[in-house]
Amino acid sequence: MELLRLHLHPARDVPVHSCLSNSTSTSSLLPTYHLLSLRRRRFPPPEACSADVDAALPLPSIAVPEHAGGKMVVELIGAFNELTERMNVLSTSSSRVLFKSLKLSIPILQNCPLSPDGRSPLSKALSVAIVLADLQMDAEVISAGILREVFEAGEVTIHEIRNQIGTGTAHLLHESLRLKNIPYRVDVLDDDNAAALRKFCLIYYDIRALILDLALKLDMMRHLDYLPRYKQQILSLEVMKIYAPLAHAVGTNHLSLELEDLSFQYLFPYSYLYVDTWLQSHETGGRSIIDIYREELFQALKADTLLTALVDDISVEGRYKSRYSTMKKLLKDGRKPEDVNDVLGLRVILNPKPGAGAGDSASEAGERACYRAHQIIQSMWKEIPHRTKDYIASPKPNGYKSLHMAVDASDNGRTRPLMEIQIRTTQMDRLAVGGTASHSLYKAGLTDPVEARRLKTIMLAAAELAALRLKDLPNTNHKGIEIDQRDRVFRLLDKNGDGKISIEELTEVIEELGAPGEDAREMMQLLDSNSDGSLSSDEFHMFQKQVELVRCLEARDDQYKKLLNDKLHMADDSGLIHVYSKEFGNRLAS
Repeated sequence: MELLRLHLHPARDVPVHSCLSNSTSTSSLLPTYHLLSLRRRRFPPPEACSADVDAALPLPSIAVPEHAGGKMVVELIGAFNELTERMNVLSTSSSRVLFKSLKLSIPILQNCPLSPDGRSPLSKALSVAIVLADLQMDAEVISAGILREVFEAGEVTIHEIRNQIGTGTAHLLHESLRLKNIPYRVDVLDDDNAAALRKFCLIYYDIRALILDLALKLDMMRHLDYLPRYKQQILSLEVMKIYAPLAHAVGTNHLSLELEDLSFQYLFPYSYLYVDTWLQSHETGGRSIIDIYREELFQALKADTLLTALVDDISVEGRYKSRYSTMKKLLKDGRKPEDVNDVLGLRVILNPKPGAGAGDSASEAGERACYRAHQIIQSMWKEIPHRTKDYIASPKPNGYKSLHMAVDASDNGRTRPLMEIQIRTTQMDRLAVGGTASHSLYKAGLTDPVEARRLKTIMLAAAELAALRLKDLPNTNHKGIEIDQRDRVFRLLDKNGDGKISIEELTEVIEELGAPGEDAREMMQLLDSNSDGSLSSDEFHMFQKQVELVRCLEARDDQYKKLLNDKLHMADDSGLIHVYSKEFGNRLAS
């Protein structure tokens, strides 16, 4: 069982967005903060954890230190590996920035009292960092997300962060603090004032600081249960009016959807419960219907010889419409639930082969492949003709190309919502995603399209500049072989580069974490299996495997706790549906 990266609360999940593809690579010309398809969280399934436990049994013991210094080293290594595994690109300089930020933060946050929501400050800081890592933000943004909690605890100043971590991280932290009071710049948060605030943020603030602030808002919304009802509603209204549209504007669409749904849940809990229950009713045997349809379509496309002769890669992405979007569709258009045609959505992306047909250009071959996929889908499900829109033959004025269709996927006498399917080539998809930035900015409050395009250019340039500033020599050893993910920590601790971690190097790290130096000797004795007074890469790698095992078990326990909590809450709330669903259903039909 896999968990979506942005799915920390299973019952509150918004998008079901995943990809089936013939290849493991995707391409995009956009900066990393626009690469926002949800990636699957790397928590292994329970059986995988069991396998890990079994694999660990032959070890003499699980050598996890119990003293303060050793525990902080375990936390440091575990957090660093967790974050870097989620980041697609990480240079040597980025590794150092992130590692230094964690070394500074962990000892401080471990000694801070619990947050008002009951979490430890360290857990809260790492939750924000994970959201940012999943969004493929750079090390400076992630470090600022971690250090924000340290700063608010009053344990470090902006000047100290600038001196110890770097100017870029300090700048982002300062910018995010300036954004903190944005909602209070207006007396009344109506539509006009909210649009003005969004425009102000987009024009006058660093785009990466905006995304950091959005990650903080998402983390806040995921943990609002401890607040009184009126406070939940005030914060949810701010998120719905300002931050969810801002998330859409800067290209973090999945962040926007989850912010909308969480706000919807707190503002209109019974309406949310009704829509959520209706969407969940389309699951089959505990499996999402969209996953079933996506798999069926992918297999049908892959099995078609005419199509595979034209393309070298086929991918199918799937998603549910968010609860909030579904509610708006139902109420605004007065439709019956079964008439909402894009509750279920699939997107087919085809990569045409070069010279797939005699005399064909790649563009022509791609268009032929799209129409062939259209024919295959027509043979699988009943097409709704009046909902088909051919933007390949007649592109939109902005150059957008895609083939849109809606199908009735009802089967075995069971009525399903109409499903929207988009078919396009990789080039069409790249242009569609690239065009989203200007369109999103327009929706977020910039009413002049020229101004929106200008701001989009500035946003892209800022992201590219950050990437260049953090760019470093490739992470390779002297033989030119790429360094394994886990070797990053070893090389950061092996400061003199002699291929081993000495007692002096280990002592320095432990003292930097605020623990007594003698903890280093206890830790060395625990991990130094050949008693040569140092840690080799193999010995350290074994230690990292044991750290990963412990974190795996803790993660599974936390996951099960959330699942059980949500299921028990759902059982408690089920009676409410019978009370309110009839009244709400009558409103939809009227």
